[in-house]
Amino acid sequence: MSIEDQYHSKKDRIFVRGIQGQYSLSEELAKLRAQPRVRKGREISFVDGPQCFSKHYVEPKDEITQTFHLHLEEYGPGAMSQKHGHVNEAAFYILDGKGYEIHDNIRYDWEAGDVAIVHNNCVHQHFNADKHLPARALVIKTKPMYMFMNMLFQKQVIPRPTEPTPEGVGFEAREEGDK
Repeated sequence: MSIEDQYHSKKDRIFVRGIQGQYSLSEELAKLRAQPRVRKGREISFVDGPQCFSKHYVEPKDEITQTFHLHLEEYGPGAMSQKHGHVNEAAFYILDGKGYEIHDNIRYDWEAGDVAIVHNNCVHQHFNADKHLPARALVIKTKPMYMFMNMLFQKQVIPRPTEPTPEGVGFEAREEGDK
């Protein structure tokens, strides 16, 4: 199966379109300024699993920001994410562990301290290469801006695993302060 068959369309597209609707800068600023400026990580729980877990600090539904989405990803031992694609870009700052990405069938290795960039319209999947230790990444996405421009498109190619890896049986995402 080619990349085009998995995700990309060969149809003509219009990439600049009119953005219209109710928008008041003063109302938007008042709404944003009424939101908390500090979110306590310990008050936000991990979701998903059993191989990949996410903790969403800032996401579009919160209406805390207009332009970015920030979340923590935790990959259990030997874990892999769903294979998917989306219009928006994403930057994964690798906090700990070692692993790799597959972007449009090309492998990119990473380790703690690296930044993995997922480009627009890229079919990708994330992997923890360590069979014994978890890996963790802080993820920043431009998803809210794409939603605002009515350019949100996401497609799942292979779903998120519903069973843990043999090495990851019993693994739970590390909460704040856990090593």
